[in-house]
Amino acid sequence: MTKAWAVTILLVGALGFAQAARAQKSAAPSEDFSGTYSFLQEGEFVQINIEDGNRLTGFISRYGEGEKGQFIDHFFDKAELHDHNLRFTTRKVHGVWFDFKGAVSRGPGKTRGAEAYYVIKGTLTQYTSDADQKVTAKERDAEFRSFPQEMEDDAKSGGARH
Repeated sequence: MTKAWAVTILLVGALGFAQAARAQKSAAPSEDFSGTYSFLQEGEFVQINIEDGNRLTGFISRYGEGEKGQFIDHFFDKAELHDHNLRFTTRKVHGVWFDFKGAVSRGPGKTRGAEAYYVIKGTLTQYTSDADQKVTAKERDAEFRSFPQEMEDDAKSGGARH
């Protein structure tokens, strides 16, 4: 009887442990912070997409130098995502490209429909090459704040309201 009792306790304990582990996994799913975020100037933005749970894609849409009012899109060329840490390098467009390394965290926004529900903070480096292929780099601290859901939908549709 003592052996049977010990086996029963072990089985119940193992079952309890397995259920606790399952509950912990389902209580903390990986966050999908895909969305549109502010960039350097009003009207510019970064689109972040998390695909298949851990693949990072996206682009930066910014005003062109000297082409006021014209947007230039810099699609991610290389991108990495590890938990909440992300890094991306964009393709070169008109001699300019960007490198970013940082992390995403919950911001002050109370819901996904509020500004800054997520905030991405890190270091942004802007590279510029001139006609002689001389490259200059400008590094700065950057903070990108998620757009409210309704603004995000407008940005994706080109700002048109339905």
